[in-house]
Amino acid sequence: MIDKRNVLALALASALCAGTAAHAANVQDTGDQAMQSADSNTQAARQKKSKVQATELTGVTVTGFRKSVETSIDVKRDADTIKEVVTAADIGGLPDVSISDALTRLPGVAAERIDGESSAINIRGLSGDFVETTLDGREQAATSGSRVTQFDQYPSELISQAAIYKSPKASLIEGGVAGTVEMQTANPLDNAKPYSGLLNVRGSYNDRANETEGANARGYRVSASFQGKFLHDTLGLAAGFASLYQPHVADQFNGLAYNGTKDVNGDGTNEYTSEGFELQQNGGMLRRNGYMAVLQWRPSDSFELKADGFYSKFDTSSSGRGFRVKTLANGSFTNPVILPNGAVTGGTVSQNGDPYFVVQTTNDDNSLKNSVLSGGLNAKWMLGGWTISSDVSYSHAKSDFNNGVSWGLLYDDMSAANPVAANDEVVDYHLNGMQPGTVGFNHDYTDLSRMGLGKVGVYPYVYDDESKAFRTDVRYDFVDNGFLSALEMGVRYSRRTYNADRSAFEYGNDFGQYPAGQPPLALDPSNAHKVCFEGNLSSFPCFLSINTLAVLSANGVTPTPTKNWNANWTMIQSAEVDEHVSSGYVMADIDTNVANHSLTGNVGVRVVHTSQYSNGLQQIGSGQGEPITDELGVTSTDYIHVRRGKSYTDYLPSLNLNWHFDESNQLRFAAAKVMSRPPLNKLLTGSGSWIDGNTYNMWGNTSPFLDPFYAKQYDLSFEHYSPDSTGAFAAAVFFKHIDSFIEDYTINPYDFAGNGIQVPINPATGLPYENGQYQTAVNNDKGGFVRGIELSYSRVFNFLPGAWSGLGFTGSYSYSQSQVTSTSTLGGAPQTMGLPGLSPRVINGTLFYGNQGFDTRLSVRHRSAFVSNQMAIDTQIVYYAPETVVDYQASYAFKNGLSVLFQVNNLTDEPTRTYFGNEAQTGTLQWFGRQYLVGFTYAL
Repeated sequence: MIDKRNVLALALASALCAGTAAHAANVQDTGDQAMQSADSNTQAARQKKSKVQATELTGVTVTGFRKSVETSIDVKRDADTIKEVVTAADIGGLPDVSISDALTRLPGVAAERIDGESSAINIRGLSGDFVETTLDGREQAATSGSRVTQFDQYPSELISQAAIYKSPKASLIEGGVAGTVEMQTANPLDNAKPYSGLLNVRGSYNDRANETEGANARGYRVSASFQGKFLHDTLGLAAGFASLYQPHVADQFNGLAYNGTKDVNGDGTNEYTSEGFELQQNGGMLRRNGYMAVLQWRPSDSFELKADGFYSKFDTSSSGRGFRVKTLANGSFTNPVILPNGAVTGGTVSQNGDPYFVVQTTNDDNSLKNSVLSGGLNAKWMLGGWTISSDVSYSHAKSDFNNGVSWGLLYDDMSAANPVAANDEVVDYHLNGMQPGTVGFNHDYTDLSRMGLGKVGVYPYVYDDESKAFRTDVRYDFVDNGFLSALEMGVRYSRRTYNADRSAFEYGNDFGQYPAGQPPLALDPSNAHKVCFEGNLSSFPCFLSINTLAVLSANGVTPTPTKNWNANWTMIQSAEVDEHVSSGYVMADIDTNVANHSLTGNVGVRVVHTSQYSNGLQQIGSGQGEPITDELGVTSTDYIHVRRGKSYTDYLPSLNLNWHFDESNQLRFAAAKVMSRPPLNKLLTGSGSWIDGNTYNMWGNTSPFLDPFYAKQYDLSFEHYSPDSTGAFAAAVFFKHIDSFIEDYTINPYDFAGNGIQVPINPATGLPYENGQYQTAVNNDKGGFVRGIELSYSRVFNFLPGAWSGLGFTGSYSYSQSQVTSTSTLGGAPQTMGLPGLSPRVINGTLFYGNQGFDTRLSVRHRSAFVSNQMAIDTQIVYYAPETVVDYQASYAFKNGLSVLFQVNNLTDEPTRTYFGNEAQTGTLQWFGRQYLVGFTYAL
């Protein structure tokens, strides 16, 4: 094994450098959470020496994207597990808004786009629920409200290396059934220069912003960094700042689930009707500021102390203006368009006095404030063959999402004392599959004399996730290599607390039947104006854009969300989870010879004890609970405080073997038992209830009694490397068998008392109510496999003559399949759906060229169709159409440290398109536009 204390070539300065600064040093293999190893693998050391000699003989200074490719090849070759790596030059120099974009260029990795930007990732067909994420070896709290890491929170400029562990080892923190993402910041003492600094400035422009009223087309990215070595290279300091301001826009058609039935053509057979659809202009902005600091002290070769911190604040605001057509099943159809599966995709729908079929003008105003704070202190002692490392860490994430909605409705006369909602609305619509359809109305919804603000809702979702941890690792490297080269063991304790807080403000009514004291509010030119669609939706009718806050203020209404018994779900869903994890491991490094070939790797076991409990409210009813007062001062005695949960212990063995045929070829095998804990929001214990006759029933769809996802996995990988690190080829196969998945399920009857859940007394009988149904979350018995193949190829064509020697390519192809299925009725008739997040085919490739300061590349990433969650009025699982995203970048570096850059993200303006099992049943169509960036980098 190579010396784990080798120099980290691409630290923070090169991470910020637009791929132009040259740094000549090795890259540290730091995947073992701050544990650096001593020499133990003589075969790998010989390989490394051979590569260095080959590189020196070329006499060529390697820079830009080529440098990142070659460094990634080196790290992958020398790793003791099966993993993929993106190095600092790659991340800092490419057009990546976040780490998520960079990770999607790795084999088997795909991203899900939110507002056109990559966010959560899927690894080998498994969603973010199965991905563990660490920064500098420390578990990260999440802003998603579950455990899913939203990687757009992490600026690419502040990360020096990111790796995905596809096979685990005992020393890795448990949690990655799909894989573990390890992000790293810089080690300033390992920087090649005594000091360095960098300034990066880019301006951006979105070419669809002019289609959305009020949208700003221009944005920027600014980053700066410094790192230096002091006190005779014993003290190192690194600091970085990255700021992003980026407008986002989207023309959007959004179809809703087919959850209604109606005999639309009078033949006595019910067809499936959609809940409705939305037509919207979406616009907004995101602003992200990230900070990173590292202080590293190494007074001698035997001791090192390192303190580091990372903070990222992510603010977004977005608006949606347009129409919502609601509850088609309540209207009367003429000339319906009916698919062979019975789904209705068009026709003329008339209200005929039914108030629950309605046309609403939508004015949604959402804001999201996310923050992540992560840091820790690590001390390391190296005494003889012993290496001891202790680490204390803290990670805190907070997400404050404010969902504001309002609906304008059509009334007969808004000047009347008691306006009456229109009852003769007619909608003519025809879906057009993966392209916009046609929509027409019989009324003008921009008429201020008839339009009123009928409903306003403000629904905050606040999540707070905090993790504190301490770990100690001890390693002993044997002087004389036998079968084993080192023995390592360690312990870790962490406490994770999660709080969910819900509240609500509501005024008026969705369908014009307003409650007493909440009449529709009049509009005037000062707070509402006409807007027309442009671009892909230009054929749709014009609508009113309403300034909701101005209307409320003019009527003396202040929207103040509260937790209250009137909306009892706000009290029930406001709960907390308390999770304690104690773990320990022992692992042996293997370094021996088999059949005259080197065999390296590791074998170990990790033992994990988990205690998970949740505090919340259970609705008892009948006044048999505790007196609890809500935020409006109303006291209820229908609820009790409860604390429920359980403890469990897991044994997770792992094996990694690497058989070296020669210096260029190796075969890896890995086997392990792995686990991923349930999503934090699924562990909440709050529950509502209702009484039906003499039975007591509960709802909640969450449970603190959930088990983790467990899987047994096997990996086999053949890898070929060029001696000078200019090329690599890998072919891998994998198999995972997941024991069970989590699903919402109704148990009827359920033994409440037998499971420790209090049941109220029936006052008529004096006895507890009988057991009724329990709507909860369970670990089902529908486990299954995920398996696939991965092919990757990287090559710098340095054997070509002259300037052509700067040409290169890196890319991968992955194919995955699974027997895991579920049944969905969101498209009407029951349909079999695959595993959420699994695209059978994931392809990515980058063609790059560099010569005498000029560097350019074209990157393509493609994923085939898959199913996943989509947020409409409610979260719904839909089919996503295949998508191909293309990015381009070109830069030129002058010899004085200045470089200029031009790039285009989403070069082909690839939309997001979803559907309900049949492409004719349109889900969402969104176009986000191309993002152009022009800027410069200056490096000291």
